[in-house]
Amino acid sequence: MTTPEDSERVHIQSDEQLRAIASHTRHRILRVLRDKPATVTQVAERLGIAKGSSHHHMKILAKAGLVHVVETRKVGGVTEQYYAMTGKTIELPESGTGQHEVLMRHALADIEAAPPSDQKTVFLKHARLSPEAWEQFNERVQALLTELNEISDPTQPAADLFVAFYRPKDV
Repeated sequence: MTTPEDSERVHIQSDEQLRAIASHTRHRILRVLRDKPATVTQVAERLGIAKGSSHHHMKILAKAGLVHVVETRKVGGVTEQYYAMTGKTIELPESGTGQHEVLMRHALADIEAAPPSDQKTVFLKHARLSPEAWEQFNERVQALLTELNEISDPTQPAADLFVAFYRPKDV
């Protein structure tokens, strides 16, 4: 049974799709398209990249089924195509080492590139937790993520949350 939430997700299934999202530039393009459709030129201007580069990356994303043309307009003698993401979220397969880490590296690069601001909080906290405490805290993190999703307002400026809760390999 498919739920409305499933229809809003793009399930990454092929190597072509994995390669498409592995590029930091394409990750940034998807961020631009997350809130509203844009042309290749608009994406290039927003990201400060060449229009040809934007076009190249957009074609790779389209071929992988991650973006599609949602509107076409004639402006002068030129036809502009507006691209949008094919789903609101991208879901990676559970199997495969390093797949989630690639997206985390992109998010880390975005954090490093973000301008200094009083609306940026970055910290690393180490703790020693029993399996029970681990589970309780993880449930609270999941609840916060759900709450963040519920209060999200597409008319407001973008904000990202980067979370990695894990047990490191002890030295």
